[in-house]
Amino acid sequence: MSTELPAVYLARHGETAWSLSGQHTGLTDLPLTARGEQNARALGERLNGINFMKVFTSPLQRARRTCDLAGFGSVAELDHDLVEWNYGQYEGRRTAEIQAERPDWQLFRDGCPGGESPEQVGARADCVVRRVRATNGNVLLFSSGHLLRVLAGRWLGLEPIAGRFFLLSTASLSAVGYEHNLSLPVIRLWDDTRHVAT
Repeated sequence: MSTELPAVYLARHGETAWSLSGQHTGLTDLPLTARGEQNARALGERLNGINFMKVFTSPLQRARRTCDLAGFGSVAELDHDLVEWNYGQYEGRRTAEIQAERPDWQLFRDGCPGGESPEQVGARADCVVRRVRATNGNVLLFSSGHLLRVLAGRWLGLEPIAGRFFLLSTASLSAVGYEHNLSLPVIRLWDDTRHVAT
């Protein structure tokens, strides 16, 4: 990848028991599985050679542990805006279970009762975007899937609902940045899992 213009690298945390089972994991502070830890180390190897002016991580242990194992724990700053979507009453539930009760439910459009709306998650993503755009150089973020999907949409100037179009695998690496100049935001890399053991 060209390094002429700064990029923001988005690292999704490694595998957890609930990411395996498909349960919505918002504020439940789950550890990584053994494979999640292995893939977090591999993510660090994938990032080797890229220089970062700033590194931020969600305070939840799955993101912090991924950050540590990838080799950035000593320089990372905790950022509470990077915490995963608060799923409220849908925490720990699978989409199919929720849709059995609400057949037309869509997370990125409807949000969660007792949790966050898409607009609230989008507002947090906007705070992150403002912070990283004020940094002169590459930035690395460790967070969770749905928050990073909304963040990618907001980077492009899209509404939070656009996050539904951006799938992310555990321990994946993505990057957003610019084309030609700092006024043209783009996606430079998405859901790269070449380093991930399956």
